[in-house]
Amino acid sequence: MQFHHHGYVSGDPRVQPAAGVGIERPAELPEHVDVLIVGTGPAGMLAAAQLSQFPAVTTRIVERRGGRLAIGQADGIQARSVETFQAFGFAERIIAEAFRITEMAFWKPDPKDSSRIVRAARAADDPAGISEFPHLIVNQARVLDYFAEFMANAPTRMAPDFGLEFQGLEVAGDGEYPVSVTLLHTDGPDEGTERIVRAKYVVGADGARSKVRDSIGCTLAGDKANHAWGVMDVVAGTDFPDIRTKCAIQSGSGGSILLIPREGGHLFRMYVDLGEVDPADNGAVRNTTIEQIIAKAGAILHPYVLDVRNVAWHSVYEVGHRLTDRFDDVLPAELGIRTPRVFITGDACHTHSAKAGQGMNVSMQDGFNIGWKLGHVLDGRSPEGLLSTYSAERQVVAKNLIDFDKLWSSLMAKKPEEFENPSELEDFYVRTAEFPAGFMTEYSPSMIVGEATHQGLATGFPVGKRFKSAPVERVCDTNPLQLGHQAAADGRWRIYVFADQAAAGAPSPTTELAAWLANAPESPLAATPDGADADAWFDVKVIYQQDHTGVDITAVPAVFTPEVGPFRLTYLEKVYGTDPTADIFELRGLDRGGVIVIVRPDQYVANVLPLTATAELAAFFAPLVPVRLTGSASGSALTP
Repeated sequence: MQFHHHGYVSGDPRVQPAAGVGIERPAELPEHVDVLIVGTGPAGMLAAAQLSQFPAVTTRIVERRGGRLAIGQADGIQARSVETFQAFGFAERIIAEAFRITEMAFWKPDPKDSSRIVRAARAADDPAGISEFPHLIVNQARVLDYFAEFMANAPTRMAPDFGLEFQGLEVAGDGEYPVSVTLLHTDGPDEGTERIVRAKYVVGADGARSKVRDSIGCTLAGDKANHAWGVMDVVAGTDFPDIRTKCAIQSGSGGSILLIPREGGHLFRMYVDLGEVDPADNGAVRNTTIEQIIAKAGAILHPYVLDVRNVAWHSVYEVGHRLTDRFDDVLPAELGIRTPRVFITGDACHTHSAKAGQGMNVSMQDGFNIGWKLGHVLDGRSPEGLLSTYSAERQVVAKNLIDFDKLWSSLMAKKPEEFENPSELEDFYVRTAEFPAGFMTEYSPSMIVGEATHQGLATGFPVGKRFKSAPVERVCDTNPLQLGHQAAADGRWRIYVFADQAAAGAPSPTTELAAWLANAPESPLAATPDGADADAWFDVKVIYQQDHTGVDITAVPAVFTPEVGPFRLTYLEKVYGTDPTADIFELRGLDRGGVIVIVRPDQYVANVLPLTATAELAAFFAPLVPVRLTGSASGSALTP
């Protein structure tokens, strides 16, 4: 973490200096904003947290509740989300308080007595080691608290505006603030009164009953499985031996439980199978009482005893899988004619069962995706056309999620005798581990994802998939660390230069690339604004094939050791050597002749190029950065 480059910091280094709109930020919601986010759920809070890193962008997030969420319905945190938390600076703290899942147990009817359940199998949660981060269980409310803290500490000093409910919006013309939003005060002295806010862009993160979705003419389409589940967070006395282990439990008498231990040592969640629902039920199953859910759970657990002593939360839901046809306000006839002004995220555009633990996780990636794109457009870094990639990318992800959840939900609802293979459920769990962990997302080629022409140079960094971290050694201080963990959620593109075999500074493709990045008018770094640090928009790192003892840091090209801050201090922490015990070139299939890996601000690999492919590198970024008029890579006059 870099924080003394503007002078000595004696306080909490996570609190960034206020800047831009964060200086004397108005407590009251202003009449005009750049981005208005509706809803403080996971998607909305992550989008707001990302936008809080853009000091020139006025972002406000409104919530109909009068204060923070006290208890959330979501609790599963996949490893991909923990990677994201690392970028926002709170992965270690949330891991410390969360429950960590390392194994899943499968309980089935005892072959000798089908009225009893027995443990039939165990499966490791991450048998292939797809991430260095764990699978966690933690209350959604705590996730939102961490994002709120990040926002409050950001240069913009962002905080939610509570007690404001979205009523409707209109998009009129192409003026500076074309979206007119009507809000209703639900709390405080103005309760019951309406007000109008005008915005450049609106993000609807207001849940499955989204009014923002309705206002742009989107509807959720899909089906119900006509199967109901009761869910409860409880503390209980029990002799069930795996009460602190994630379990799939199938009883001989009919009915299943998905058991998920919660953080804190005693709380656990149970998804309890309530059986098939008559299509003519008209929602009556939702009146199932907590006492009935507990009784059903107790019957499934026989011969074990379940004595529930406290209920933190409970609900009843019917499995449904629905998806909107678009994630923004651009109608099919308008594609290519105009760019979107209103976006929907999370449950507003995709709903499914909770048992795969995907809702909050996929929603947060929606927020990450649209957050950096809005920041880049409003900050003058990219053209408005960038915003059209949001719906194109995230709708495919949501469709894949729903297809996966349909299969998982149907398997969980099956009776033991309906399985052709007795191990079908646990086999599916192990076989598909990469999907629920969040690592199956693969974005297609677009203006921000290149073709995989040179994929063979970096087989372990698939273009379109998330950048998978690996160990390296930081040369300046000899620290062993994870390369991916050095990328903060600050809105910057990453350019990782994996060097050829030559020594640092020796004539080689690496030094030639460094000179081009620093000096060529076509270099993306040339777009960096006058007065900004050389790495303000692009974080360029170099990884040498030698270990730290074999890299002369004084010979490293200057583009990898930029001068930063008002004192023009040389920043040395972008130079890495290879960990001899875990060679990143071997681990990630990197060509020994060197390779460039470009990574988006949301941690997805955008392109893989040879060290000599400066023309391709320039062509990739040309549509994404302002045109350079004068100056050099260290400062330029720009026009968006």
